[in-house]
Amino acid sequence: MNKNKLSESHQKDELPEEAISKSALKREMTALQKIGEELVDLPSAKLAKIPMPEILEDAIMLARRLKNREGKRRQLQYIGKIMRTIDHEAIKERLNSFDQQSKSFRQQFHRLEQWRDQLIADGDQALDELLNESPKLDRQHLRQLIRQAHKETSQNKSPAASRKIFKYLQENIE
Repeated sequence: MNKNKLSESHQKDELPEEAISKSALKREMTALQKIGEELVDLPSAKLAKIPMPEILEDAIMLARRLKNREGKRRQLQYIGKIMRTIDHEAIKERLNSFDQQSKSFRQQFHRLEQWRDQLIADGDQALDELLNESPKLDRQHLRQLIRQAHKETSQNKSPAASRKIFKYLQENIE
């Protein structure tokens, strides 16, 4: 018996360093399946921008059409299996870039909304701060839009000038 234990421990030492545990393999497979799920849920326009083999694309299109919960689950497992055989890093990078784009878009949108609200509330003081940050903006045009926005709010009209300020900022601020 001692000899068997020695040979077992000796065999463990001979395993390559890259030997991955079953749990690690399962975590990796689950992660790939999650990426496949993201691909299935992605809008068609964004999905078209992701480079992938035809077999994966066909599997994703089939998963989109499936209504049966169990069938969809099995199809997602199949997509995960396909993902193991292809270069999934490029797909992951592209998905992350979509996420970053939408995050930066939201941040820029909120920043512009804050500038618009600050311009309407603080007037010239906020305008000076904005022009220090973005000197290429037209001071006169912005002041006119701010006056219109004040006039519209005092007359309880729809905020057309406020939308114009936002649009002007969106077009002229990077």
